[in-house]
Amino acid sequence: MPNRSTDTTFQLIKSLEKSEKRNFKLYVKRNSADPNLKIIQLFDAMDKMDEYDEANLLRKTPSIAKQQLSNLKAHLYKSILSSLRLIKQEDNITIQLNEQMDFARILYNKGLYLQSLKVLDKMKELARQYEQITYLQQILFFEKKIEALYITRSMQDRADKLTKESVAVEEQLTTVSQLSNLSLQLYSWYIKNGVARNEKEGDDAKEYFEKHLPKHADKLTGFYEQLYLFQSHCWVAFIRQDYLLYYRYTQKWVDLFEKYPAMIEAETAHYIKGMHNLMSAHFDLSNEAKLNETIEQLEKFAHRKVAQQNENYRILCFVYLSIAKINKHFLEGTFTQGLRLVPGIEEKLDEYGLYLDRHRVLTFYYKIACLYFGSGNNEKAIEYLNKIINWKVDLRTDLQCYARLLHLIAHFELGNYDLLEYLIKSVYRFMGKMENLSGVEEEMFRFLRDALQLSPAKIKPAFITLLDSIRQYEGNRFETRAFVYLDVVSWLESKIENVPVQDIIHNKYKRQKKTIA
Repeated sequence: MPNRSTDTTFQLIKSLEKSEKRNFKLYVKRNSADPNLKIIQLFDAMDKMDEYDEANLLRKTPSIAKQQLSNLKAHLYKSILSSLRLIKQEDNITIQLNEQMDFARILYNKGLYLQSLKVLDKMKELARQYEQITYLQQILFFEKKIEALYITRSMQDRADKLTKESVAVEEQLTTVSQLSNLSLQLYSWYIKNGVARNEKEGDDAKEYFEKHLPKHADKLTGFYEQLYLFQSHCWVAFIRQDYLLYYRYTQKWVDLFEKYPAMIEAETAHYIKGMHNLMSAHFDLSNEAKLNETIEQLEKFAHRKVAQQNENYRILCFVYLSIAKINKHFLEGTFTQGLRLVPGIEEKLDEYGLYLDRHRVLTFYYKIACLYFGSGNNEKAIEYLNKIINWKVDLRTDLQCYARLLHLIAHFELGNYDLLEYLIKSVYRFMGKMENLSGVEEEMFRFLRDALQLSPAKIKPAFITLLDSIRQYEGNRFETRAFVYLDVVSWLESKIENVPVQDIIHNKYKRQKKTIA
């Protein structure tokens, strides 16, 4: 389900809330005496459309010529942003700081230098409170400009003080920039490739991390330095499939916001993302009690004013809570119950289709396919897996490969042996090309090729042999993904014991709970 339209003006209009649409019209009418503005006509026509269709748009607005449309859309886009800018957003720190900077510049242009410096001083206090380093740099640059051009007599030793402040901010900004770059590069590697497939890839990720880690990183005390440091540790640990280390740093990430509670409002998206990774870590470590606790914590947060203030935060909460709840059903082996989540998720995927990136949509498709597969509905599993296979993207090669492997197993369950012979060769070539074949996958392909020729009497012994072969990989860190993305062991046990796969997983879950109790 790719984004429904790439037209930026249409996307912006569809993102508006009722109050924002009303505010836009008032803004435009206040600034024009013409009651029949073409810009309003264009806005109304686009607002009523479910899908962007230029030909239909021109039919609906006969007063607008085709040659005018491009310029009118650009004007409309700018006008919407201008109207949104005027809506006071007291909870948004960056908007407050930008507004104060505008005031300081207006006073400066009026020749009211001392008043401008007074605004900058208040702005500096707010920027320090929320560790907005880039704004501090702008403030100091502006202050130095005023002091260099005009004799303000605002403070003795002003030059020394401003120089010292500037050097400190620049050093902090350099460290934050290095760590944010490191975090982004590691996360980008994961989005493109998934987790490390072998020792070499794991070592490469670790080497890159250590090479680009700033000196004295363990002594950093600022919020942003620690945030990006913990994120970098998270990504490299996850790529290397060191789930215990991944958990430790996701917990540090979330705890950082407990230490700096004011930053939850300044960096809400980072807080939500931290909670998502903490829930993922509990899932990877099969810690169901902590997973439930963190889901409840994020659900409470999702209803707070700070999380409800814009579409972005609402979407993030929906995405991460939905994934966590599906993962909970995977842990419990309650796949059929988990399917109750699917209609609501599909409704939201459609509602948020303009905003969701392809990586998140792919993840949902795979997890929904796994729910159907685990519940025994292989036809529906194949339907969702086909969405991934037929969607040509260069993201998550690991997810692409496991979608194809699960696709093969679903067809095997349905007895589609004629189709399987072709599919096995095709998928094997695909995974080989991606250099994505692990030991477990090699064993699976070998079994599937041989199983097509086996008589019914020989299938069960073949399952037993395959299970014995795969168990030897369970302790191998770089084979972990084969058990995380697809619980091959439970599937084989279900075939050997002739019971549904979700019953096997659910019984394991009950035994684990009993042991813990």
